[in-house]
Amino acid sequence: MSRRVRRLLTVVLVLVLTPALLMAWFMARVAIYADNRDEGPADAAVVLGAAAWFTRPSPVFEERIKHALDLYKEGRVRAIVFTGGVGRGDTRSEAEVARNYALRRGVPESAIHVETASRSTFGNLVNARLLLERNGFRRVLLVSDPLHMRRAMTMARDLGIDARPSPTPTTRFQSFSTQFDLLLKETFDYARYKLGRHFLDFDEPTAGYAAAGES
Repeated sequence: MSRRVRRLLTVVLVLVLTPALLMAWFMARVAIYADNRDEGPADAAVVLGAAAWFTRPSPVFEERIKHALDLYKEGRVRAIVFTGGVGRGDTRSEAEVARNYALRRGVPESAIHVETASRSTFGNLVNARLLLERNGFRRVLLVSDPLHMRRAMTMARDLGIDARPSPTPTTRFQSFSTQFDLLLKETFDYARYKLGRHFLDFDEPTAGYAAAGES
């Protein structure tokens, strides 16, 4: 085999292996971070949005809401911030559905804050930051599914939010196939965010925020 051919094969091998190794590194970071949990108190719990089915939270969203309610009832937070706008085909925002769920379970309205404009994790956090600043909330517990926490916490810290991870203790992603599918999705989304975050605007709220309510 000639030297030229060996060099060409080396270049091809590097081009093939580098993306694979990089994605494996991202996947490991997502999987390992899923076990992180902060047990301390905070000013508020920030619940990242998920699908709402008309007036009911989806099973995934319900697990997040329940965990935030437990944090509040245990006295670990004094307020809950629900995030999430209106999904495609829905008539009510995710945050409003979560607020009504919490009210029916005894959380006082004064302890609930909502933003109803965002449609993504990054938008959830950008808009939540405004509510946190307005109400003087500093340290927060970030609530979502375990495999979502690496990406969400990275975004929160990039936005200057003093957040700590508080993943749901239970998850609707039970089987190996659903867990692995979620891990793949989160690995891709985390990698895409890490590689593209320099092009994001960290200062502007999600479009439509001015129309979003707080209560």
